[in-house]
Amino acid sequence: MESISRISSLLETARDLTLEAARDASNVRRAPTKELPSGQLKKLLDSRTERDVLEGLRRVVTMSYRQPPSQTLPFFSHVIKNVASPSLQVKKLVYIYLLQHAEHEPDTALLSINTIQKSLTDTSPQLRALALRVMSSIRVPVISQIVSLGIKRGSGDMSPYVRRAAALAIPKCYRLDPNTEPQLLDYLSTLLGDKQYFVTGAAVSSFLELCPDRLDLIHPHYRSLVRKLVDMDEWGQLATLRLMVVYARKCFPRRTKKVKKTAGNANSNRKSVKSTKGFYDSESGSDEEEEKDMEEIAVLDPDLELLLKACQSLLQSRNAAVVIAVARTYLYLGTPEYLTQAIGPLVSLLRSAEDIQHMALHNIVQVCLAHPEPFVKYYTHFLVRSTDAPHIWRLKLELLTLIFPHAQLRLQSLILAELSHFSHSGSLDPALVKESVRAIGRCSQSPATSPQTSARCLKLLLKHIGSADTHLVAESLEVIRHLIQRDPNAHRTTVVRLAKHLDAATSPQARASIIWLVGEFAGIDPENNIAADVLRILVKGFADEAEPAKLQIVLLAAKVYVHHLATNPPPEPAKAEELKPSPSLMDDYPEEQGGFRDEHLGSPPPQSSEAPKRQKPHVIETLYNYVLLLVRYDTSYDVRDRARVYRALLATPTSTQLATLLLLAPKPVPHIPSPSEMRKGYVLGSASLVVGDEGGVGGLRGYEDLPRWVKEGDEPDSALRDESIGNPSSTYVSAYESAKNMSAAERLDAAAGSSSRMTPDSMMSPRSLNGMGGDMGVGGASKAPQKEKTLDDWLAEEEEETDSEEETDDEEESEEESEYETDNEDEDEDEGERDQLIK
Repeated sequence: MESISRISSLLETARDLTLEAARDASNVRRAPTKELPSGQLKKLLDSRTERDVLEGLRRVVTMSYRQPPSQTLPFFSHVIKNVASPSLQVKKLVYIYLLQHAEHEPDTALLSINTIQKSLTDTSPQLRALALRVMSSIRVPVISQIVSLGIKRGSGDMSPYVRRAAALAIPKCYRLDPNTEPQLLDYLSTLLGDKQYFVTGAAVSSFLELCPDRLDLIHPHYRSLVRKLVDMDEWGQLATLRLMVVYARKCFPRRTKKVKKTAGNANSNRKSVKSTKGFYDSESGSDEEEEKDMEEIAVLDPDLELLLKACQSLLQSRNAAVVIAVARTYLYLGTPEYLTQAIGPLVSLLRSAEDIQHMALHNIVQVCLAHPEPFVKYYTHFLVRSTDAPHIWRLKLELLTLIFPHAQLRLQSLILAELSHFSHSGSLDPALVKESVRAIGRCSQSPATSPQTSARCLKLLLKHIGSADTHLVAESLEVIRHLIQRDPNAHRTTVVRLAKHLDAATSPQARASIIWLVGEFAGIDPENNIAADVLRILVKGFADEAEPAKLQIVLLAAKVYVHHLATNPPPEPAKAEELKPSPSLMDDYPEEQGGFRDEHLGSPPPQSSEAPKRQKPHVIETLYNYVLLLVRYDTSYDVRDRARVYRALLATPTSTQLATLLLLAPKPVPHIPSPSEMRKGYVLGSASLVVGDEGGVGGLRGYEDLPRWVKEGDEPDSALRDESIGNPSSTYVSAYESAKNMSAAERLDAAAGSSSRMTPDSMMSPRSLNGMGGDMGVGGASKAPQKEKTLDDWLAEEEEETDSEEETDDEEESEEESEYETDNEDEDEDEGERDQLIK
């Protein structure tokens, strides 16, 4: 009977296992979407079967992610009951639920702290780390001391997985209770010197969050952190590189030295100077020549150079953030030679997804603003594609304009052809057309651009004047205006050519730009001044012009009249006329409103027969008065006010010089900066660099600028970075460096040799496992290389061990005999004393 019951129980167990396996397979295919009633869920959570409890927990956790916490709070007490379950899956789900609802039920959550604390002594390192992570994530300030004790236990744990969880729990404990900072700093200092690289990466992340200014904790671990940088995980690498940039700025002064550019040319120039000048003049001249032949280069500190060399292998990282972090390190700490190595990996990020490509382009533009020459050979990666989004092709066009002055003539022709293609394509996005025209203007305005290239850019822009696209014409004329202002004498014929296109230009902004150019630069050549003729033609259709064009026509009339007054000054008026008050602004109104005399209409005032006849006014003066007459009846008050100002300014001959200064003064040459010029102050790799001015004046909240270089003499002593002999991290060699120059056969031999030399004592030594010392290196291999032992060596060692054991046994027996003899002597002395006392 007993065997039959045993067989039936086994069959039942097998059936349960089969059902559970089938249920798990169905759950993999699709998660349960149908919600059960609360009563049935509580019944599942209170069940004694692990399978039912697991099913109930899965449904409750799913509900907690889909619904607000108020809907799943009624199950809190039923879920917490299962915190003591031996199943790891059940504990994980209970911990997840506990983290989400502990703040809403703090008193009930405290009941589970004891059970979680017991898990810190569990045999499974995964469970110990999970318990420490959950305990530190429960945001209840009462348990801050318990969490601190748990971190202390975890920082000395044998498993590096638990020590990593302890390092990540340090900032969480500090947020619970800031008074625990002194204890946490001790734990953090211990973890920063840990032997395992993934523990130190987490410790650096906690350091940046807890005490980023306490660089004294980093001094003894600086070199070990740099050596472990290659083996860290990606998040640890990002945190360490961010820390090292700040550390280097505050601890390594920027030193430079002068070196000769070319020795031969400098010597020949120096000899010629000495032979032609006097004694003292030759010395001063030679000093000047030496200064010209010298250039400054940066002198790197050995520890800083150690960091820069350790970052080279990270340029092949699969994480784009790590590549950008290395480029940031080279840009702000290294020399141009190091930065050149990061250009290729940065450009390779453009093959990634669109979001990564967007971030990479912002950082590439930031680097290109300071060092554009290395990007020239990668110009094909910056050509615009038809599938590029607007925020992508804007940055690509900007990069093309940045590398344009430093490219060869062939590449400049290719870039101009690319920009001209997009500026002529009317079916494309109008914004792309406008940006292409602006890019051509930036290419021509660069100081490094040759005059021939600028002339070619101007020809490309002049072709757009006859286009039917009004926006394209207006944008092209705006850029042409900037080019003419740079060198007006070289563009006299350009102004005449633009004036001929006035009839074809239909855009108000385009006509206004042409009229302004005629009035501003037509007076450069007085013999061929076409401004008066252009004004005569424009006045005929003044009523049909748009307001921007009317404003420029009035300005053109004032400038033409000022030129006329400058060449034909009016005669000095009589004394009686000098005493006559000047016309006021109120005189602009008609006579029935109390102002405006006939003299403003261009007709002379009534004179007596005895007065001498006035001469016939000049044609330009008549044209100017006619324009003022037209403006008086215009519907735009802005145009009327502008004309009133010019009339009052030019009414008296004494104000002619002031009018000339205001109207004909040379205008400053406009400079179109690169669109990303305003973001130049942001740190490479920061979010504020991408957001720009939208993040505020000082960047996004939490943005921190790089510190300045420490002054020479104020830096900390380099002896602080010297590693002690007993520090295990001082001899750390990364797996990458050790295996970089080894062949596959050598690696196999090294692995076989290390496995043969591993002893149970060395593998299970707590001192070697928790990173606090020992003679074990990376992967558990011994530091000192040893030869493989033969069978004779093993037998000889066993004989030596047996001989040593026999010697120790003999020594122990002799020691026992000597102790026995001393005991007998003591007993004889005691008996003699007793006999004397009795007597």
